[in-house]
Amino acid sequence: MTSHRSGLSKLNLKTPFVDDLKWQLALEYSGIGMWEYDAVLERVYFSEGSKKIIGVSDPSFGSDPYAWNDRVHPEDRALYFKNFQDHLKGLTEMYENEHRVRCEDGSYKWIRDRGQIVEWDEHNQPKRLIGTHMDITSQKQNQDTINNSLLIATEHNNKLKNFAHIVTHNLKQHTGNFESLLEFYEESNSPAEKEEIMTHLKTLSTSLSKTIKNLHDIVNVQNSKSNETKRIYIAKQIDHILELLDLVITENNATIHNNINKKIFLYFNSSYFESIIQNLLSNAIKYKHPDRDPVISIDCTKDKNEVKLMITDNGIGIDLDKYGKDIFGLYKTFHHNDDAEGVGLYLIKNQIESFGGTIAVDSEVNVGTTFTIIAKTKKPNTLPGF
Repeated sequence: MTSHRSGLSKLNLKTPFVDDLKWQLALEYSGIGMWEYDAVLERVYFSEGSKKIIGVSDPSFGSDPYAWNDRVHPEDRALYFKNFQDHLKGLTEMYENEHRVRCEDGSYKWIRDRGQIVEWDEHNQPKRLIGTHMDITSQKQNQDTINNSLLIATEHNNKLKNFAHIVTHNLKQHTGNFESLLEFYEESNSPAEKEEIMTHLKTLSTSLSKTIKNLHDIVNVQNSKSNETKRIYIAKQIDHILELLDLVITENNATIHNNINKKIFLYFNSSYFESIIQNLLSNAIKYKHPDRDPVISIDCTKDKNEVKLMITDNGIGIDLDKYGKDIFGLYKTFHHNDDAEGVGLYLIKNQIESFGGTIAVDSEVNVGTTFTIIAKTKKPNTLPGF
């Protein structure tokens, strides 16, 4: 329920809803509150049912005409006031709005607020409105759950479609090459040519095996199980990974700073975590700047629900204006390295998302790159796959 702020008087709480008492009681037994707005006296009354919804026990609640209005969530206020004024102006047959209201304990509840003009003055102006408050928090939460489930299902469906396109494209390309080489082999009468074609066939076979392995790895990520998670102390695990990378670190004269508090942990698959960090650190060293030794910093912050892990290097960087949309795409490469396959970052993203996390990148050419991973601190109950 809303009202104009200018000229509002204090409320008279002694004579509300006299002629509607039986209806008020019937509604409040159903958990629905009532309100009344007197446009002439510019006063508001909230029934006990309305006050109960938001946990108010103070009998004088409502003596301030803005007692309810000021509790409306800031994001909902504009539409809240507009819907009420539209009804006063005759633009709508009934006032109706759904908004969040701050309860006495500081939490918010969703309210379906409905009302209608029931009396006009001699100038045909609204004189009196009566309405109801209904707590729809549970319905909103259920709807959010349904929406989230639909979003997850849609995302998984899109992943499945993309994966199917990738498999079709890659296998079709390989089978086409095989068919062409076999035709050349059958048509050739020269032993030297046949030997050369056989060499190409072996190379193609190796490439096909590698492609199938990459696709198999992706499927394994998508089919990960929640019981594979464990509590990982991030600093300790990264120290272990640095030991595994000791040779490549030494050969490239790289410096890696593990700045993470030893008490910070998260729930994750340990094999995935090792793979993710090892890939990101290896890339940071591989794509070092030609004019300086690699320096990599690993930092982490933690709040109640999540950890933010940042890996920052001083390498050659990535042109995000050019490649930003394809950073985590499969078979997308951004540097002219012979061993670049465009699989690593795609797998990393899928591994992180499989456990409810996210990864983002910030980079500047010839300055460096920062990968930011956000992961949950609580053990997940279920994990999304395809």
